[in-house]
Amino acid sequence: MSLSIQNLERGPCRIFLLSPANIAGIRAQFLMCDSADFELAVRLRRRGASLGELFSFISGLYFRGKLRYAHAFCSAPPKVEGAFVITSSGGLISPDTLMTLERLREVSSGNMDPSDARYRSLLDGDAQKLAGMCGQSCQFVLLGSVATPKYVEPLLTVFGQQLMFPAEFVGRGDMSRGGLMLRCAESGRQLTYIPVLGAKRHGPKPPKLTPLRRKRVRSAIDVVSHR
Repeated sequence: MSLSIQNLERGPCRIFLLSPANIAGIRAQFLMCDSADFELAVRLRRRGASLGELFSFISGLYFRGKLRYAHAFCSAPPKVEGAFVITSSGGLISPDTLMTLERLREVSSGNMDPSDARYRSLLDGDAQKLAGMCGQSCQFVLLGSVATPKYVEPLLTVFGQQLMFPAEFVGRGDMSRGGLMLRCAESGRQLTYIPVLGAKRHGPKPPKLTPLRRKRVRSAIDVVSHR
């Protein structure tokens, strides 16, 4: 788990824990293809790219929303980063960490099952280290699914009442969560954080978000498909 110095802002200490992107999807395979010639893919193969940048491309709206939201509202103690990505075979990793293609495959190769020994040993170790550095007054906010035990079970074991999640996530799908977080990051409005322990984590689907009127930016996939 890499650490770097950040400024401590006023207000409660808050660190965000981001669920990862799935490298088995179409966008991930496109990015990791040996013949891919767009800038990010070439950089990944030659000298590496940050985990946050890679997952933002792979996951698109959802991870991009999580990362932007975390950067906008994190408030970490000195010498601790404000956001970490949960990985299946690498524990907690800073989104700024440089990833080679080989390393990306390595940290994403495991099984995110609370009963998987490798997943738990790495995640538990990093979470315990983080908890020790931050103290009992820090909030650890999970930006990911709270409806399944794959993140909640191991993180609750370490953080207990300090593990929080946005109440507005209940009932929303991944795309809706991503859009919501992007809107919050742009407006400067934080979501409502509640403890995971004892919370109602399932609920009715909330109303759809109001669409954003923006000029569409062509992705690397669009560029290649129109050649």
